[in-house]
Amino acid sequence: MNTLPFPASVYSARLDRAAALAADADLDAIVVGPGPDLQYLVGVEGDTIERLTALVIGPGFAPAVIVPRMELAKVRSTAVGELGLAVSDWVDGDDPYALIVAAVGTVARVGVSDALPALHVIPLAERLGVAVELATPVLREGRMIKDADEIAELRRAGEAIDRVHRRVPGWLRAGRTEREVAADIAEAIVAEGHRTVEFVIVGSGPNGADPHHEVSDRVIEDGDVVVVDIGGAVPTGYNSDSTRTYVVGTPDPVAAERIAVLVRAQQAAVDAVRPGVTASAVDAAARTVLADAGLGEAFLHRTGHGIGVSVHEEPYIAPGNDLVLREGMAFSIEPGIYFAGEWGARIEDIVVVTAEGCERLNVAPHDLTVAG
Repeated sequence: MNTLPFPASVYSARLDRAAALAADADLDAIVVGPGPDLQYLVGVEGDTIERLTALVIGPGFAPAVIVPRMELAKVRSTAVGELGLAVSDWVDGDDPYALIVAAVGTVARVGVSDALPALHVIPLAERLGVAVELATPVLREGRMIKDADEIAELRRAGEAIDRVHRRVPGWLRAGRTEREVAADIAEAIVAEGHRTVEFVIVGSGPNGADPHHEVSDRVIEDGDVVVVDIGGAVPTGYNSDSTRTYVVGTPDPVAAERIAVLVRAQQAAVDAVRPGVTASAVDAAARTVLADAGLGEAFLHRTGHGIGVSVHEEPYIAPGNDLVLREGMAFSIEPGIYFAGEWGARIEDIVVVTAEGCERLNVAPHDLTVAG
């Protein structure tokens, strides 16, 4: 039996809560496919494939797992086996959707996890004889509010990625390519305590003006502003995500002044975080500082996203999101400014909402850092 990230009792409590939330939402059943929700609920990792694997939960019946026989041993090595959940396995030629029907009985409303593809959703709805709906409003409730153990893992991930950022100036210099720097960073992400490298963005000069630029063979030049956005998963599956902005050599005075404003905007958003405020209010705190400095049009994206077993999850810190923040929510604060054809900058920390404000999980220097 594999060692679980958390005690089996943690997963049992998560399943009970999910069933209770389903009842509150008047859902007769929820079908959860491979993805972050399945990982959170029972510790089963991996992506969906053409063969159906699903956890079925809901009020009035015990959780059940449907799994291809060829995946049975893997699934039983998780909390599924530790908790002794009912497992129905199947082989090619069987109808796995009939196993779900047998598990849930007669139903009127059924939700599915947002990672379950149409490949499975459509035949499942046909077998059940109902129009299925997204269970995201139910499933997100458990994942949005982190318990003490989850926060400890996010803190561990944050400390590890901070150690990587402190090493970046040693790799970032004129004459090297973005790809070469990214390779050093990826190696360090694992060396500093992550199990996997989830992403490495090294955006130098004009490439930094693309918020989701990854890496290229562009040769870094003296004076380049460089965005470095990196993250990975620690052994329990919880993720880091942190961005810092560097300059190779002497910075352009205008760029340095604008990045100083960005640092203030990021701090303003962090200062705005506390229980009872809305996600949109936190976004507005950063946006207002940038707009007052004439940089509002250079901010192209939301201020943040939730994080946990997935790098991007709810809550989303964005304009128009009136979700009220609660203690235990964890998310990024990452305003950025981007000037097409010139350069870009972004500063990102993960924060956790506390009783009176928030805890910042990333503390590597926030100011424009000179490298090279």
